[in-house]
Amino acid sequence: MEYSELVEKAKEARNFSYSPYSKFRVGAALLTKTGKVYTGCNIENIAFGPTVCAERTAIFKAISEGEKEFEAIAIISDLKTYVYPCGVCRQVMSEFFKADTPVVCATDKGEFTVIKFSDVMPYCFNEIS
Repeated sequence: MEYSELVEKAKEARNFSYSPYSKFRVGAALLTKTGKVYTGCNIENIAFGPTVCAERTAIFKAISEGEKEFEAIAIISDLKTYVYPCGVCRQVMSEFFKADTPVVCATDKGEFTVIKFSDVMPYCFNEIS
């Protein structure tokens, strides 16, 4: 799958965002090793703590259906600049992403840049010794 197609799927997912408090809509599309795409959007809660990001929504949907190996993730918001995963999403990604897993960060118009997960989270906590 082309990265532009993954960004388009993330853009579609962004339309389902429930963000009445921040008005910050985010969509994500996660490509698995099997070729399946799981999408997610951010879902806010008035207490903010129970809020879940688009990236984690997509990852958790995939995990709940038995997928644990991922090829790439695309993320898009309404910002004119690239959107990157938050710290909590980066930590969740570190559980399942390899260092070279592409993270496709897009602008509101769908322009994107591709970075390796190791550049998004260079010193992640992912092993217990």
